[in-house]
Amino acid sequence: LNDPGLDITAGEEFLQEVFQILLEEGVRKSSDVTQKVCDWKEPQELRELLDLELRSDGEGRERLLQRCRDVLRFSVRTGHPRFFNQLFSGLDHHALAGRFLTETLNTSPYTYEVAPVLVLMEEQVLAKLRELVGWSSGDGIFAPGGSISNMLAMNVARFRRFPESRSRGNWDLPRLGLFASQESHYSILKGAALLGIGTDNVHLVQTDERGKMIPEELEKEIQRVKAEGSEPLFVCATSGTTVLGAFDPLDAIADVCARHGLWLHVDAAWGGSALLSPQLHPLLAGIHRSDSVTWNPHKLLMVGLQCSAFLLHDSSGLLQRCHGVGASYLFQRDKFYDVSLDTGDKSPQCGRRADGLKLWILWKAVGTQGLGRRVERAFAATRYLLEQVKRREGFQLVMEPEFINLCFWFIPPSLRGQESSLEFWDKLGKVAPAIKEKMIRRGSMMVGYQPRGSQVNFFRQVITNPAVTCQDLDFFLDEIQELGWDL
Repeated sequence: LNDPGLDITAGEEFLQEVFQILLEEGVRKSSDVTQKVCDWKEPQELRELLDLELRSDGEGRERLLQRCRDVLRFSVRTGHPRFFNQLFSGLDHHALAGRFLTETLNTSPYTYEVAPVLVLMEEQVLAKLRELVGWSSGDGIFAPGGSISNMLAMNVARFRRFPESRSRGNWDLPRLGLFASQESHYSILKGAALLGIGTDNVHLVQTDERGKMIPEELEKEIQRVKAEGSEPLFVCATSGTTVLGAFDPLDAIADVCARHGLWLHVDAAWGGSALLSPQLHPLLAGIHRSDSVTWNPHKLLMVGLQCSAFLLHDSSGLLQRCHGVGASYLFQRDKFYDVSLDTGDKSPQCGRRADGLKLWILWKAVGTQGLGRRVERAFAATRYLLEQVKRREGFQLVMEPEFINLCFWFIPPSLRGQESSLEFWDKLGKVAPAIKEKMIRRGSMMVGYQPRGSQVNFFRQVITNPAVTCQDLDFFLDEIQELGWDL
């Protein structure tokens, strides 16, 4: 015990070599359009290539460095300009620097004493996000993803109406009713299950042809649930649905919630970043009337996974009262500094990542206007792609996009002219999966597909990466056309 148990010099040398690998393989190649998006391997082949077995003896430096290269080589390059598969993509160097700092510091922003810089950064970032929502005061916390942020909203809404639920549980509460649109994120159902409210008590409200919640249908559902003896509690409106990118009419929904005294939560995980653009801000008109908001900067702002803010309009300490238990070994009240900066008890978590740091650094680097331009560029790229889809034979829109979700079918030559046949849609539903398999095996690009209601599988293309150019978008359509031509 007289000497360190680690070889610090060797460790630093190892890190220097790993950083070079990260820069070359993880950063440069990840954003290089001449590289593959993925080097696809079947699971068993990949298991053998990676040699995943954990043994009793450690390995040497060169072998470990090769393993680092293999991790990067065989992983999907989500920073690639032709990765369109998720609502996150791209690589921002400033935000990545923030992620390096977070991992190096290896601390949790639950108390000021162990994370003084990070706590103050989180406080500032949350305040700025609330300001963009339209609130001059409020509260909030960073959560591990939009799903958990939505669940926090449900839990806080229940606590405000029934504070005894914190100690007594659900057993003596009335049957509660939650409301969300048919296009809402599945985390609302998961949250109802996790919180003991029950998925049967989530009432999915009808949407219009564009995927927006119909306020009149919300009113009907609330009245129906009341008549059945349940107690309506919570409405989740969506600003930027996952598939179509639809924005629910927040002002009209807020009117319904006000009439019935319901908590209004806005899931703006995807669309919240439109608040940074004067051009797109009107999509979220009325968001200031909500009680809480979910906003994921790791999506459209390209901050990097994960960065999800749960924002609360209430400034009375509701979040603390709902979740806090005041662990005496962590949240002592007789500390020598302002203990209101010990914010960790607002969260159901104990250990938390300092997810505000990377957003703070990115914001410092490009400013609010720079972030807004990033959103507007993605919107403009979608408009460009939309016009190209309209011009090309064999491409058919699912509907005109409102935001940055472009949904379309590709109809191979063998199916054209058969639209009136009974078999057409069944065959068309198999086209997108077949094209996607080909592109992944080729490694040329990656894009998502899904069905919706009676509509068979279609592609959903989303652009968040500022590195994407018109040439990449032209390639995207050319590749789909080539891969699907003979289907």
